[in-house]
Amino acid sequence: MAVPFPPPPREIRRAFEQLRQAEEAGLEPAGLRLLDRPWEPATCSAHVRTRLWPWLDDVAAWLNRSYAWQTAQAIPSCWPAHPHLVHELAVLACLRATAGDAAAPHALEEWHRYALPAFHARLAERLGIGCPPGRHTDWPARSWAAEYTSPQATTARHALFDRDLSVTPTGHRPQAAEGQ
Repeated sequence: MAVPFPPPPREIRRAFEQLRQAEEAGLEPAGLRLLDRPWEPATCSAHVRTRLWPWLDDVAAWLNRSYAWQTAQAIPSCWPAHPHLVHELAVLACLRATAGDAAAPHALEEWHRYALPAFHARLAERLGIGCPPGRHTDWPARSWAAEYTSPQATTARHALFDRDLSVTPTGHRPQAAEGQ
């Protein structure tokens, strides 16, 4: 009836423990950013990511088997090609792992009540059924992102920023100081 949640690999559990210890010791946020944070894969060392990807893949399969009743709730097999899913799945998996380790059911109930439905809502909103089985759909907004980072668009935005900085809060341009 119920398939158990895939346990995080030893390296992921070690990262959780190191972060817990660092937080208890009062390590400043800047120092915490130096540690592997599995819910943010880009912060993890290659060694940790080597274990993180297969675990997230197992979690995606578990979520599909255990919670994806509607197609819009199913994580497509091409999830690693969707950066938003990589980010979302890592957070959801880490929340579920820590909630499952809690001494009382409250954290797991919150995961079911808030994290999972919010994940499914964002999944449906961002992907819908955009990647049916066996047919990956490339990023529809690729051209918009490319235009945003183009030299022309970047220059135009920076010109607007510069113009804003040259106007006082009252809407007047500051007078140049004598001798300038």
